[in-house]
Amino acid sequence: MGPVGDKSSTGSSSAAYNAAGADNPKERLKECCRKLVAFMCTQVGVGGLVVGYAVVGAFCFIQIEGQAGDAQHHAVEQLRHNCSVNVWNATNTYNVLYRDNWTRQVTDALTHFQVNLALIVKKGYDGRTTEETWSFSAALMFSLSIFTMNGYGNVVPKTMLGKAATVVYAVFGIPLYVLYFRNMGKVLAQSFRWLYTWVYQCSMEDKAGGDLYNQQLPQKSRVIVPSTACLWVLAAYVATGTVTFVTLEDWSYLDSTFFCVTSLCKIGIENFVPVGSITDAVADHPMKLVIKFIYLLLGMGIIAMCFDLMREDVQVRVRNLKMDIGLCFEDIRLRAVAVYRRRNSFD
Repeated sequence: MGPVGDKSSTGSSSAAYNAAGADNPKERLKECCRKLVAFMCTQVGVGGLVVGYAVVGAFCFIQIEGQAGDAQHHAVEQLRHNCSVNVWNATNTYNVLYRDNWTRQVTDALTHFQVNLALIVKKGYDGRTTEETWSFSAALMFSLSIFTMNGYGNVVPKTMLGKAATVVYAVFGIPLYVLYFRNMGKVLAQSFRWLYTWVYQCSMEDKAGGDLYNQQLPQKSRVIVPSTACLWVLAAYVATGTVTFVTLEDWSYLDSTFFCVTSLCKIGIENFVPVGSITDAVADHPMKLVIKFIYLLLGMGIIAMCFDLMREDVQVRVRNLKMDIGLCFEDIRLRAVAVYRRRNSFD
């Protein structure tokens, strides 16, 4: 009866410890943090973290670049005003009586305007105001292009703080994107492998008969998804994106296909960016923005899925090729031994 009493006392002490831990705020905080980290490691948590990271980055860049004001825009306006004043002063002073002097003064004023305007354009001036350049849709696509390593280049930070924030944002965002890329690829690969296996088994049952097929095919046999199926999935996804961007952005079919391929391949061409025109960027419809954002993120996951499935297919093919080469060399060896023995028997 002694050991039994010890066990009961031990159980009561552990229960008391658990109750004390439940009442302790530090223990509850640790447990909540542990559950939060475990949830963030799941695919839903990683996907939500990527979306939240992009949205937070968009608001941060809007605040950083928006507070800088339109210094370049004001400089161009002042330069244009000064040029107009100089031309008017020359006209008012010389008029038509001193044509050579008027021509020289106006030429100097226009040359000064052109030289200074070219310097401002080299620093990044493109004729747009801060509100037009850093709309929410443009800032969101800029944040997405940073950690997905697309780099469209149509919107760039011009302030020192914005450039430093871009570096820090990329340092933390790229590892997060790599984690999303790997997890999303595994989840989509498992789902597509299950779907392909189900379709394959149904087609085999239709060809060979249900009862006969169930008796001959093992229930746990693994079906390898061929690379051609992955290529068809990519082609279908690009075709879907082409129709989508033709509808949303009013592009041609060739331009939409060009954008989908370059974006999914992480090339990022500046001429085609899904943020609308200068006037549409400010009043872009939220649903259009959501569709663009989901298409690019899901497309990266499909690329990871196809990479995972095609790697498995290549591994199987290489393994089979290795076995075939081994059997071929073994057959050659056996034939050589048989010929050698035959010649020795004749001798």
